[in-house]
Amino acid sequence: MCHVIVTCRSMLWTLLSIVVAFAELIAFMSPDWLLGSPRNDTSGTRAGVDSEYRPSLGLYNRCLRIGTPQVNCGPYATTFGEVASGFWQAAMLFLAAGTLVLGCVAFISIFSLCFQSILKKSIFNICGLLQAVAGLLLMVGLMLYPAGWGSEKVKFYCGSDALPFRPFNCSLGWAFYTAIGGTLATFLCAVLSAQAEIATSSDKVQEEIEDGKSLICLL
Repeated sequence: MCHVIVTCRSMLWTLLSIVVAFAELIAFMSPDWLLGSPRNDTSGTRAGVDSEYRPSLGLYNRCLRIGTPQVNCGPYATTFGEVASGFWQAAMLFLAAGTLVLGCVAFISIFSLCFQSILKKSIFNICGLLQAVAGLLLMVGLMLYPAGWGSEKVKFYCGSDALPFRPFNCSLGWAFYTAIGGTLATFLCAVLSAQAEIATSSDKVQEEIEDGKSLICLL
């Protein structure tokens, strides 16, 4: 029989797991990892718009004004081999793997309201372990990312003096900070999963189950 168990800690863990997965996915797909040095575009002046703008560069995409007053965003790499540097290729693999794991955990966490175990193993403990692994994958990816700042692609946006771990005229965009925040929140989710397990297996919950209740809400 399925018992729907809702507690403050289990609900917080579920919601945060979903938010973290979406945050990492959005950051991964965003072109706003690096903000390039300000540029003047004469095409923008002719169209009557601000001629100064800052191009942005993501892991595999970019936003750049090319001969038009509008900023065009899209992938600069059509294949994995065209990604700016080997470090960014490795970073993408780690970040993608971590994000995929988080997505799976977020999906499973929805069903944790009804099913608290898988093959007699706590679903919270399993998901918490997966989130810790995902956090490590994301952390490695974020550490590899700045090592690729010396690539020719980054130098085009940030200046010829750009070096690994030194982006010169570029500044970090919101996507990079979102990825860092999501990684920290991933480790927080791993800790909260243990608290969710404690909350859903408490004596109070067991008493509610013994009373024959199928919907148990302990807030």
